[in-house]
Amino acid sequence: MADEIKFSIDGKDVTAKPGQTVLQAALDAGIYIPYLCYYPEMKPYGACRACIVDTEAGGRKMTTASCTLPAAEDMEVTTNSESVVGLRQGIIELLMSEHPHGCLTCHRIELCGPQDICQRHVAVTDRCTICPKNERCELKDTVRMLELDLRTPLNYHRRNLPVHTDDPFYDRDYNLCIVCARCVRVCEEVRFDTALTLTSRSGVALVGTAHGTSLLESGCEFCGACIDVCPTGALVERDYKWEKAQTQVSTVCTNCPVGCEMVAEVNRFDKVIRFRGDLSGEANRGQACFKGKFAYDYPNHRDRLKSAYTREDGLLKKIETDEAISAISAALKKFKPEEVAVIASPRGSNEDNYVAGKLARTALDTNNVDSGLNTVPEVFETMQARLGSTGATNPIWDLESAKCVVVIGGNPTEEQNVLAVPIKKAARAGAKIVVVDSRETELTRYATEWVQVLPGTEHIFLAGLSRVIADESLENRQSGSDASHDEDELKQSLWDFDPGKVAEACGVDENRLRQAARMYAESGPAAVVFGVDTVGVENRKDLTDSVINLVLQCGNIGVQGGGVYPLYAGANTAGSWDVGCAPGALPGGRSIASKTDRADLGAWSGSLPDSEGSTITQIFEKMRSGDIKAAVVMADGMDAAHEAYGDVASALASLEFLAVSSVFDSAWTASASVVIPAATYAEQDSTVTNLERRVQRVRQAAARKHNESAGWELLSALGRELGASGFEFGSSEEVFEEIRSVVPAYAGITYERLSDKSIQAPCASDEDAGTPILHAGGDSAEMPEFTEIEFEVKAPPAPESLTLLPGRVLHQPERDMSVVRRGDMNYAEREEVVHLNQADAKKAKIKAGDRVRIVGEEGAELVAGVAQIDMPHAGYVAATELFAGVASALQDSSDPDPSPSVPGLALRSVNLVKARARRKTEVAAD
Repeated sequence: MADEIKFSIDGKDVTAKPGQTVLQAALDAGIYIPYLCYYPEMKPYGACRACIVDTEAGGRKMTTASCTLPAAEDMEVTTNSESVVGLRQGIIELLMSEHPHGCLTCHRIELCGPQDICQRHVAVTDRCTICPKNERCELKDTVRMLELDLRTPLNYHRRNLPVHTDDPFYDRDYNLCIVCARCVRVCEEVRFDTALTLTSRSGVALVGTAHGTSLLESGCEFCGACIDVCPTGALVERDYKWEKAQTQVSTVCTNCPVGCEMVAEVNRFDKVIRFRGDLSGEANRGQACFKGKFAYDYPNHRDRLKSAYTREDGLLKKIETDEAISAISAALKKFKPEEVAVIASPRGSNEDNYVAGKLARTALDTNNVDSGLNTVPEVFETMQARLGSTGATNPIWDLESAKCVVVIGGNPTEEQNVLAVPIKKAARAGAKIVVVDSRETELTRYATEWVQVLPGTEHIFLAGLSRVIADESLENRQSGSDASHDEDELKQSLWDFDPGKVAEACGVDENRLRQAARMYAESGPAAVVFGVDTVGVENRKDLTDSVINLVLQCGNIGVQGGGVYPLYAGANTAGSWDVGCAPGALPGGRSIASKTDRADLGAWSGSLPDSEGSTITQIFEKMRSGDIKAAVVMADGMDAAHEAYGDVASALASLEFLAVSSVFDSAWTASASVVIPAATYAEQDSTVTNLERRVQRVRQAAARKHNESAGWELLSALGRELGASGFEFGSSEEVFEEIRSVVPAYAGITYERLSDKSIQAPCASDEDAGTPILHAGGDSAEMPEFTEIEFEVKAPPAPESLTLLPGRVLHQPERDMSVVRRGDMNYAEREEVVHLNQADAKKAKIKAGDRVRIVGEEGAELVAGVAQIDMPHAGYVAATELFAGVASALQDSSDPDPSPSVPGLALRSVNLVKARARRKTEVAAD
């Protein structure tokens, strides 16, 4: 490359990329220079000075930190001269004067254990063997590399700071901190949260919380990034704090559709003891969320199911897995195809869910098959039909290149956490952020424009944006698509979407509608991130069509920084659609309604059912009505309290036969006829597909200890027992090979190729590197077309009862809060604000400042606080809580697998109750 910079390090020729520092170029070249404050993805800082080197360039010599020194042409760098080594040793000795180091320079370090008596009489608090990060401490590695003398000239001065063990998930011991500021910088520069900061104590710089004394009041999202970058034991996970890893396995988190690539640390007892983001992971770049970082260890729980069992006359009987499969087969043969349903796990791999779809169609002759969290099929069907894929058109990290991001009806900072990181990065770089949501979410704090539309009018608002863009001639087909042939039809269908009428229907100011349209059309490459949290089933297709029309209208398809990003639940919901585990969908985007598509599945023998089948929501409805009488449920990752399922207990109790594969006994197994233990992500090799179409390897990290079965193993055995052919799979790789044969988008993807890196589908051949951006190049023959708008500009009817618009943010410094201590833990408390509409307040005889309670239909109190009369929409009441409450609830949860049940921000019907006025004695007591 012409722009490459050539120089030498210790006499070795090195090539650097433009903008790289000497340290970065050295690491790329495999040359080790000690460092403690530098970390990938963060700006050079130069705090520790451990990376000093001698340099000579243009006749000028100097000694400087290599982490801040830009590489220069013909520069000569020396890393190991006598002067550099001596200076580096002196710097580390200064660091150790405020860090326990009795073991760091001792020749007996390899011989001592934590319970041995120190032969040098070093104090217990000065020993490495009692540090939770012993043997994974970067400071220790650096000291060993520098070969410091046994005795250092500087005495250790312990800071005597309290160890913070009272916040959720991890401990902070600043006595071990070397003030490299990595944790502060990763929070600020990578996560954009500023929960941690540098503070001063008696003139000494230390790390502390940016607000108050607890992470709960500082706006921490508990992503764990600070723990992963800490070079010492100052920040460590509380669970398995003292455990040492024997092996490390690269795998994928299965708690959400982002598909964060993680490194699982496994101890000598074959337990996954830590999860940390993989810096080489293309989906997450080393980042994680509170679920991925701290809710990974359910495979280790002692309450896991160990053997299959049946329920006969109310009594449980332990049986072998083969017996359980035979019992399931015998029972299912008694029912008609339309009376049977198969529900696949939302954590299920591509292999699991492919076999589930194949079993349903070829062995059970039913289309009642779906993934457990496929609750937005209207979105997937529309995306598949118009864009050729159910996933996002662009990579997740393309969002950081966007000049404008429109976020509609979703809460990605919690539900798809890492996807929100590049959005926040784009906002920091000056991108316009438009949030279209009636709820207050974390991204509203970053929004250039927060438009609180009336729930259920999001699709109308987007059509209004398209009308404004058309009226003001702001279209830009920069992708090269010649779409004029159908753009005229789009404009014609937008005729009724007068901006004034749209604004009135949506309950917003017309100027804000026009301003949002101009931001999207004029900023440059712009992306749309959309969910359906506030959108009814009847409007989801219209919303998806409106999103795609808007993106096409401004040329934001097929370009970096543009595109469409659907938000949904379930780690592998998109993969389930790809492999045909959805009603009406066959592998590879084929339709069950098409005779041609049905005949094109060479790997599937026999005729296929031609009934439409039932979605996951319809399956539960038909269970309750008695239309579905038998079911096979793969329950890993399914929350029985999910609002889309309705009353799960009554649905399952209505069945005549129920077989469940589960990790734990739960509401799913309470009335099951047959239960089989399920293998978790940690105990199988498989693949999943994330929301950006990235196919990834899930690698086995721990051995199965009992009689657990992977989903594909159980369902394949059931298919064979039912007498169907095509289920003779010996490994997950064999299943994937068959997937490749029937899913053209996966044809070029193999386990061997995935061992090196993940691949974004479609990937048509072994030579194909994948498709990061769909429709790149703007080939008009392949570009999607506009769809005419067929819905009306009409506000939805007012809700029959008050509807709660729940909000949640990390931090609201403008409002008072307090941290209270219960037992050994901190909890955040504050008086909430309940936002009411003037008409609703008048009807309930409530004035601003009155104390009110929001009560669910079942009678439970949801929110209590002070009334504020500022809600723009009648029939709705809003309240915003702090994320700290979710973190504390997850920390305290007794659920062995709490991640699936973390509460979202679903709208719900509520009652408003005026609370009695507080007595003076109560106020004084506070």
